[in-house]
Amino acid sequence: MSDRWVIHLPITAPDLLRARVFARTAARLLARLSARVEPGGVTVSAEDEQNVRHWVFCDRLLSGRARCTLPADHISPCSRRDRWISRG
Repeated sequence: MSDRWVIHLPITAPDLLRARVFARTAARLLARLSARVEPGGVTVSAEDEQNVRHWVFCDRLLSGRARCTLPADHISPCSRRDRWISRG
């Protein structure tokens, strides 16, 4: 068995856009509190279709092994503008 545990925290929002906004905000806030948060893996789903996940962050690999921190489906070039990547 793994020494790591994943927290599944069901939080509801009225639509996909607001679910993504809330998830991005929560992930960025939690990343500031702990080096163990992986915001790039955050997804949202409809309550009755939890097997259909929607990515919250782009998370594409950039040069220097950094990850894109922009929202999923962004139209601008990928960037590491926000510094939520864990450092530990």
